[in-house]
Amino acid sequence: MQFGIFTVGDVTPDPTTGRAPTEAERVKSLITIALKAEEVGLDVFAQGQHHNPPFVVSSPTTTLGYIAAKTEKLVLSTSTTLITTTDPVKIAEDFATLQHVADGRVDLMMGRGNTGPVYPWFGKDIRDGIPLAVENYQLLRRLWREDVVDWEGQFRTPLQGFTSTPRPLDGVPPFVWHGSIRSPQIAEQAAYYGDGFFHNHIFWPPEHTERMVEFYRRRFEHYGHGSADQAIVGLGGQVFMRKNSQDAVREFRPYFDKAPVYGGGPSLEEFTSQTPLTVGSPEQVIERTLGFRDYVGDYQRQLFLIDHAGLPLKTVLEQLDILGEEVVPVLRREFAALKPAHVPDAPTHAGLVAAAGGGHDSTVHAADDVTGRTVETAAQA
Repeated sequence: MQFGIFTVGDVTPDPTTGRAPTEAERVKSLITIALKAEEVGLDVFAQGQHHNPPFVVSSPTTTLGYIAAKTEKLVLSTSTTLITTTDPVKIAEDFATLQHVADGRVDLMMGRGNTGPVYPWFGKDIRDGIPLAVENYQLLRRLWREDVVDWEGQFRTPLQGFTSTPRPLDGVPPFVWHGSIRSPQIAEQAAYYGDGFFHNHIFWPPEHTERMVEFYRRRFEHYGHGSADQAIVGLGGQVFMRKNSQDAVREFRPYFDKAPVYGGGPSLEEFTSQTPLTVGSPEQVIERTLGFRDYVGDYQRQLFLIDHAGLPLKTVLEQLDILGEEVVPVLRREFAALKPAHVPDAPTHAGLVAAAGGGHDSTVHAADDVTGRTVETAAQA
């Protein structure tokens, strides 16, 4: 099972000091957090994609490419790639490039996003959200799997004889997760292709997450990809920890009360009782996280949100130390002991290459218009 962190890259004032980081500080903090995640032994760092204030994550592959050069083991992912408003050609190019930079340590999560105004900014209509997600992803899969694509759809200009470059590393595209909080159509899409399904598992009660995951599992089996319990599931989660639970609650409360996504809503106590948010000791986080398996079954990826709502970087790094030293080692051991042998591990590039019968160089060389030879062959003649 993979453990990691995900970030939405928000720029939020610290309610205890009133100071907000600059965009430069926040971008650099994402890099620092990712490097710390690898240092403490986590598996995955994922960042979102937003095109509006107060976020600084409009270009995920730029940041992830830099992190790739500074790390050796960390899987680099997205906690949302906006499949609705980002051109599938650009997604294909950017993430194949990142694959090469990171030696395959790349996957991504497709999603519609939760910011309505982004649609007209990119010439789209929010009422087309689901059809856009379906059509754009269908094209993306072809761009990664076919050297030459002829395509015509509803939402973008046609493609004739188009080759997306660079080609996927070893001829194997990045693994794709489909993220959705409430749209069964997206769970259906994930099941249809045999891709992963990720539920962010933050703002909703466990019963809702259970229904979404169970629906995805049933449809995964329906489409012949394996039994329902072999479907590839990922969960989010949100934690804040201190050695003593009382200290954790006292320290986190002002951040919760003033957070843009929480403020004015249920109290901290209500929210932690009704959703998977866990504020307390490492032992409480371990117990709560192990309990996720009771309602979603054995799953492959657990990501935690730990850096939002204005929490200072120093505090976030302390949270990573606790995760790496006290929480994740226990979770790895306990989840591994519970997982049946027929349930697959989280997909990795190496595993996907092996399943494909081995990797190969998928470079496409341009053809000479007169001779039909590739440019490379002509140069050697």
